[in-house]
Amino acid sequence: MSSTPTQTATSSAICVENLSHQYPAPKRSRRGNSQPAPRVLALDGVSFEVNMGEVFGILGPNGGGKSTLFRILSTMLRPSVGEGRSAGSANVMGYDAVAEPGLVRRQLGVVFQSPSLDGKLTAVENLRHQGRLYGLGGFELSKRIDHWLEYFGLSDRQDEFVERFSGGMRRRLEVAKALLHEPTLLLMDEPATGLDPAARRDLWQKLFELRDQKGMTIALTTHLMDEADRCDRLAIICEGKLVAVDTPGNLKARIGGDVVTVEPEVAENGSGAERLASEITEKFGPWDEGASPAVVDGRVRFEKADGARVVAEVAAAYPGKIRSLTVGRPTIEDVFLRLTGAALGESNA
Repeated sequence: MSSTPTQTATSSAICVENLSHQYPAPKRSRRGNSQPAPRVLALDGVSFEVNMGEVFGILGPNGGGKSTLFRILSTMLRPSVGEGRSAGSANVMGYDAVAEPGLVRRQLGVVFQSPSLDGKLTAVENLRHQGRLYGLGGFELSKRIDHWLEYFGLSDRQDEFVERFSGGMRRRLEVAKALLHEPTLLLMDEPATGLDPAARRDLWQKLFELRDQKGMTIALTTHLMDEADRCDRLAIICEGKLVAVDTPGNLKARIGGDVVTVEPEVAENGSGAERLASEITEKFGPWDEGASPAVVDGRVRFEKADGARVVAEVAAAYPGKIRSLTVGRPTIEDVFLRLTGAALGESNA
């Protein structure tokens, strides 16, 4: 006789401890059938907690591990590693995502990056089908459909085919669909991908309303810096490893100075940026750890406490060698570069 699963008392919406996962390497990289297939480590000992009632972001490059983490939290993937190593654990709303996936799913509303709507059905028909999957029906289902269509400003378009909707309208309907069974946690994978700035702004306004007015906990993956900056707290993942967890403000405060970017005139041999970085390093030191000049996307980037003064001195020191100079306060992209040593699109994972 099996025991009844018991929800663990917790103050965290999500608790991930030492979570790891390996994938088999692509077949083209295998040397022969007689050898064990090599495995690729997608997550490497990741640990963090998501507090109740916060918007929590998971920032990382494509291939950096965040989609694997999303699949595990949404119970689509069981963490697996080689022999002799623990895969760790993922606890969602007090339930084990591996041992109790059915109970976890009752707590979750999931919005996938790929569209899950049927364009040949109306908005109401999409929601009604979703509700029936969760055992809803009759007056209660109709009431919930009306509520969420009104909440997301779709009531006047409820009988139109979804294939006629704009990208922003479809994304709002996706969220309405995920909330229909009244989950306590909304899990979203790259929610703003493909949306124009206005649609992205409207979506985030609704997410903040869900947090502030309904106490919803929201966890999302993203590779967009402006989206990451809107989160209450942020986890940065690169090449399967967790490199930081904090508020966006605290993460940016770690840099502690201005960020200066210098675009050099292109040298005939293409070495202008490297040579300029070397010269600035010698002329304007000493440098704090991680702040010295580095070449990123053909530009020289460095950090200094008095950026405006340094910009003037650099411009005077290299007349005719500089195409443009910019100085600004640190951004989340600067934080990512400082912590990982690469721009967001340059991960090898």
